[in-house]
Amino acid sequence: MGQGTPGGMNRQGFPGDRKPDGSDKKDKKFEPAAPPARVGRKQRKQKGSEAAARLPTVTPLTKCKLRLLKLERIKDYLLMEEEFVANQERLKPQEEKAEEDRSKLDDLRGSPMSVGNLEELIDENHAIVSSSVGPEYYVGILSFVDKDQLEPGCAILMHNKVLSVVGLLQDDVDPMVSVMKVEKAPLESYADIGGLDAQIQEIKEAVELPLTHPELYEDIGIKPPKGVILYGEPGTGKTLLAKAVANSTSATFLRVVGSELIQKYLGDGPKLVRELFRVADDLSPSIVFIDEIDAVGTKRYDAHSGGEREIQRTMLELLNQLDGFDSRGDVKVILATNRIESLDPALLRPGRIDRKIEFPLPDIKTRRRIFQIHTSRMTLADDVNLEEFVMTKDEFSGADIKAICTEAGLLALRERRMKVTHADFKKAKEKVMFKKKEGVPEGLYM
Repeated sequence: MGQGTPGGMNRQGFPGDRKPDGSDKKDKKFEPAAPPARVGRKQRKQKGSEAAARLPTVTPLTKCKLRLLKLERIKDYLLMEEEFVANQERLKPQEEKAEEDRSKLDDLRGSPMSVGNLEELIDENHAIVSSSVGPEYYVGILSFVDKDQLEPGCAILMHNKVLSVVGLLQDDVDPMVSVMKVEKAPLESYADIGGLDAQIQEIKEAVELPLTHPELYEDIGIKPPKGVILYGEPGTGKTLLAKAVANSTSATFLRVVGSELIQKYLGDGPKLVRELFRVADDLSPSIVFIDEIDAVGTKRYDAHSGGEREIQRTMLELLNQLDGFDSRGDVKVILATNRIESLDPALLRPGRIDRKIEFPLPDIKTRRRIFQIHTSRMTLADDVNLEEFVMTKDEFSGADIKAICTEAGLLALRERRMKVTHADFKKAKEKVMFKKKEGVPEGLYM
């Protein structure tokens, strides 16, 4: 039967006609291939040590520049630190030595130091020194002492045991002489001195005029007096006149008491006299006032003790300074004493002391003037008659008159009165004269 395949029938219905690769599944969607990762010729990877040593090419960016600046700052800091460490290693031995010297200096400052004089410099580290209590010594100079300021004759500080030079007294003036200088002028003036017109005139001619107008003495062809001595009864105004001179003059005024020139150790008294006149010469024009000169200027005799011989040596140095080989120049000397008869004739001879000014007890005119000076600031009652005390026959000194006025004021103050009466002056006079003539009242210290 020639039956053909029906036209409307699919061949897939037959099991023998299936494809072996399973194409009966749904076909996949077409996807284009991925573009190549790079364009150009492919580079070969280098191998070996050259590849490890070769640095990659980096294009500088802003981040790279900031990092470079940061690294440069770190490098600068490390260089500074390296320099600091090198300096520390170099300076450390010096600092250790300085620290050791400072510790030695602290130990020295903690112990007493003796004061001496530098006699001679041997070299930079050794010298010969002396003190007032012993002989000369050859000692060393410590490293921290300023050797530029050391010179023969200067005052130095020495170690108490080994006597090494450990310091230098900066003030080249003896401390005792520095105290003698009158820094503040006294308040007393010539107007506060009652009477004594002749004495004031003489001391002006002998002391003030040569310092202010030396040409007057040159024109007349004479040398001005070197010094004056003020002598008289106690309380007649010798020290008061010296205070007035210090107040009126612009020259340097050095005040000394005779007992200050007497020192404990051998040679200190003459040394102090030399230092006194050296300072007066450096500060010239100057006036040296030595009160109570009889403490060192008594007549010489055969002394049996070392103290008396030392006092005589001090006076001999004073004589040499007053009229020795060296000229005194613009240095004037004023001496004061109330026992001129006990002074050595060599001290009073012309050439050393050219003028001797006597201070007698005040006369009637002088008493009246002294009473006016001391009562000018007092509140007096109407019954006060000072002429009764001025005309009295009792021997008053200027100090006695001042004591009477002060005692009268104290009596009025004791009774709470604002004015001083005549009775107060009479009681004060009796009290002052009783103590002057008969001494201290009996039973005062019982």
